[in-house]
This record gives sequence, C-alpha cells and structure tokens, in this order.
Amino acid sequence: MELEFLGTGAGAPSRGRNVSSVALKLLNERNEIWLFDAGEATQQQILSTTIKPRKINKIFITHLHGDHIFGLPGLLSSRSFQGGQDPLDIYGPVGIKKFIQTSLYLSDSHLGYPINYHEIQNVGTIFEDSMFKVVCGKLDHRIVSYGYRIEEKPHAGELLVQKLQQYHIPNGPIWGQLKNGELVTLADGTQLDGHDFLGPSQPGRIVTILGDTRYTPESINLAADADVLVHESTLAGAEEKMARQHFHSTSRQAALIAKKAHVQQLLLTHISARYVGNKFYELLNDARKIFPKSYVVKDFDTFEIKFKRQELTS
Repeated sequence: MELEFLGTGAGAPSRGRNVSSVALKLLNERNEIWLFDAGEATQQQILSTTIKPRKINKIFITHLHGDHIFGLPGLLSSRSFQGGQDPLDIYGPVGIKKFIQTSLYLSDSHLGYPINYHEIQNVGTIFEDSMFKVVCGKLDHRIVSYGYRIEEKPHAGELLVQKLQQYHIPNGPIWGQLKNGELVTLADGTQLDGHDFLGPSQPGRIVTILGDTRYTPESINLAADADVLVHESTLAGAEEKMARQHFHSTSRQAALIAKKAHVQQLLLTHISARYVGNKFYELLNDARKIFPKSYVVKDFDTFEIKFKRQELTS
C-alpha cells in the first residue's frame, strides 16, 4: 500500500506544484489504484510516474472546486484511449455526474468502459468488501466537502509451519486449507483445526484523506488512530484568521487534528503558492511543534504505508 502525490498545490498550479490529486496504490493488495481528486493536468502528472490509468478503478472526489476536478474529463478519455475497459466507480458530491457527463457530451468524447456514479447523499460507509471499507464524513468548507477514511480489514495470522512439523505434512493443499482456518482430516484420521495453527491476526491499515476544510471535530473522527492522515495545509499558523475566512486550515490546525486523533503520520498538502522554495519550512515548523511526525509533501512524493508494527517510510 502506497500513497503517491500527483498534485500538492492550492487553487492554481505553480511552477513547483500542480493542483490536488493523490493516488492510493493498492497493487499488492488488489492490483488496483484508487485516485482522490483529479485537478487540472492530473493525467500529465501521471506520465511522470509508473501509474497506468487502466489500473485506476475508483476515483473519490472530495468537493467540486475546479482545482480538484478539472482534470477528470481528460483523464477519463485517456483511460479509454489507453485500453481501459473495466468499469470505473466515481464517488463524490451531488453534481459530479452532471459535470462529467456534460464535459464528455460537449466534447463529443466516448468512453470504452462504463462509469458507475455514486453521488453521496448521506455520510457513513460508502464502500465495503472483504478487504476494505471506505467511510465518508462531511467537512467545513465553502461548498460541500468530504473526507474519506479507508480501513483495511484485518489480515489472518501467519501459518505456524514449525507447529505442523510434528504431523509430517508436506507443503501443499493442506497448508492452504489450514491457512484458511479450515478443519482438516489427515489420512490417519487425525483432525486439525486451522485456527490452532495460525499466529495472531495483523490489524489492517487506516488511511484518512481529507478535502478542503476549516478546523472541524469531524476531521478528528475520520482520522482516529489512522496510520496516515492527509490534511490540507493551505496557510501557516500565523494566518489562522485568513484561513478561517477562506474556509481552509493552517498547518498548526492540521497538526492539532493529528495529535487529537492519535495518528501515526501527518502528510500536509494543498499548499498555497506563497510558500515557495524554503518558505515551506514555516508550515513544517508550525506543525512539528505540535505533532513531530509531520511532513510537507511535494509533487511525486511516495509513501509506503506499512503495518503498525513497522514504521512508515518515504
């Protein structure tokens, strides 16, 4: 599981930062990529990565401001041109379906795959299968803005191979049955319960990705005990009044959310163009005074999200 940032700027692209988009790469887990927002030129950013658009099968939109959605029509068309045929699920606020369909209709664009639209009417669980659950919460922005909490289901414990040695069972189908927790009867009539040969289960990982927002307690709920929190940091701590007026957050406020939510790592994005060059240290220092494991991300930064018994590395 990895996060790769395709755009980390706020409002408009700058020389150093494109506008918002982040990919959650689940290639080892399910051979998929989930995209969160798609600002202008997201597909151009993808060209500088190893991401294949046909691997993107879910897109989650936090809100309908242009710097988070203007890259969608081009990306969807390119996905079709490049051989993408699998259905695509798009989640987002009411209006995302109209925006996409109008853009494709007026540009006479035709896709070689179906889109399943999931316009969010109520917060809570919006997706769940045997591997993952995605929970949505409403934030505090000038227009409707959502945050997403991605929860991985627990992993079964490892097979205790040494414990099997006394039964002289060779590596093969029986190992697989026991790994699945099944009841197995050996040739001599001995019955083995797979659960007796499994180590402790491994808790799943939690990633929280928030859209644009003021400081709000709902962010704490969405980020509770997360391995990684991706939070906007449009302005530095000294600009809290301006941040509130424009419905955004400071790096200091993001750090407070991370601390109260007991997250493992805070990744700050959606950076104003005023923080060019080394000025980003103002954001970083403000955050680290409150939450030491804070980082100001830049375009193309990639973070591997390891299990809790290990550290997150970049």
